[in-house]
Amino acid sequence: MFSRLGIQDYNKEAANSQQNVLDIAKLAGVDVLWIENNNGGCKKVCDRVDTIYIDVDAQNRLCDGEYCFDEALLAHLNMKIAQQKSTNTLVVLHMIGSHGPTYFRRYPKEHRLFTPDCQRSDIQNCSDTELVNTYDNTIAYTDFVLNNIIGGLSQIASDNSLSASMLYVSDHGESLGEKGIYLHGLPYMFAPKEQTHIPMLYWQSDELSATQSECFANVATNPASHDNLFDTLLGLLQVNSVLYNPNLDLLSPCKRVAQLQ
Repeated sequence: MFSRLGIQDYNKEAANSQQNVLDIAKLAGVDVLWIENNNGGCKKVCDRVDTIYIDVDAQNRLCDGEYCFDEALLAHLNMKIAQQKSTNTLVVLHMIGSHGPTYFRRYPKEHRLFTPDCQRSDIQNCSDTELVNTYDNTIAYTDFVLNNIIGGLSQIASDNSLSASMLYVSDHGESLGEKGIYLHGLPYMFAPKEQTHIPMLYWQSDELSATQSECFANVATNPASHDNLFDTLLGLLQVNSVLYNPNLDLLSPCKRVAQLQ
């Protein structure tokens, strides 16, 4: 996701031997912080930037000794915002999100909106309704966390006359038993759409003009992929680099509209 290499020419060894978009941003003077709440780690993406690992200590009401709910990211994000001194800051929140098979451990009991749900890890032994309800609970909880992030960024932007934005992108989807397939991880050429069709959400604090709003609406209808992330991030951070390709920056058309006004 953070590599300059696209899906057509991606190679893990090549990607690991190159600077990723976080490295480029840091070299350009951006204050970069990675906050980790996914047991899988950052897969070497955050190796050269400042990183905070969420402590899974069960004494934290949001943790159980093995996992933490994604709300645990908010305290570290808020602390970073309160202490930040740079005029250009990028914080990456690596959420655990909807990772299975223990979907039921991804949301607190008070966010158990859809029932009956599947309170077990051998999800193949749950009914379709239970499994879908459990997954929907993880999605609803992610919405709750994102809403809190947006609320915090909106407040800090308003109080300090700053511009803030949030870009949310999933790394993959999940199969919930369709055609007998569960979880994720199939090779891309064989993976069903449930694993490859993922959400992307963008919010910004700056008020949009009517023309910009129309532009953003058009962007939302165009096909996009992880191949766009590298350049969209560089564009948001206003990083000048020979590696930047404006044609892959999803928000580039709307920036041109703003400049013409």
